[in-house]
Amino acid sequence: MTTVLKLGGSVITEKEGVEKIHDPRLGKAVGMLADADVSRLVLVHGGGSFGHHHASKYDVSTTDGTHDPDAVLDIHEAMKRLNEVVVHRLNKAGVPAVPVHTLSTASRDAEGALTLCTTAVETLLAEGFVPVLHGDVIAHEGKGVTVVSGDEIVTALAQSLDADRVGICSGVPGVLDESKNVITEITDFESVAPALGGSETTDVSGGMAQKVRELLELGAPADIFGLDGLAAFLAGEAPGTRIDGRGD
Repeated sequence: MTTVLKLGGSVITEKEGVEKIHDPRLGKAVGMLADADVSRLVLVHGGGSFGHHHASKYDVSTTDGTHDPDAVLDIHEAMKRLNEVVVHRLNKAGVPAVPVHTLSTASRDAEGALTLCTTAVETLLAEGFVPVLHGDVIAHEGKGVTVVSGDEIVTALAQSLDADRVGICSGVPGVLDESKNVITEITDFESVAPALGGSETTDVSGGMAQKVRELLELGAPADIFGLDGLAAFLAGEAPGTRIDGRGD
């Protein structure tokens, strides 16, 4: 069984700051991952106060690109710093995590379609490692580089690896309706569109609305949940919001 799990940037960092780790939340997530019995686990983490801050500075997003190498390096190096912290914390807790930097494994064509090479990820999984990917900048035909969000990476990984389970550990307990109650199931975007808006802090990858859109296109069920639901997800349960766009 293959599980693809994203730790949101709003979970592991202080998104309102600049390159600030949220140590209690990251520590809690790492502890749950260390205690879990999950085979063939792939992790993805968001940018939080690391990548999003620098991408916003240069006006780079999933659709707006840059040819400035300084911009590319600033954004990518920020994400590498965050990835290094996450990987080291996991290893210290006994999780055999290794980094996979997305800039070197993904690209977009002129229409914006994402290609993610997963050969290394598949080999690492087979050898008993936990690959850890992250939101990043990637080559984009005709635009230089653009941002690739963690949610896009999750979708691409899940499809390429034929994942059995997909989870998004977010800063909220699930997708919330207008009354701030958790929506237990989403099968189409239009039915929940009025309740979905952008992130309250700087997020160049689209916020919750984009997460839902990406997961509806997955072709498999996925779960969005808060940190308090992570242990339940790792135990095989379906906390938070179940997203399934496959229809009947």
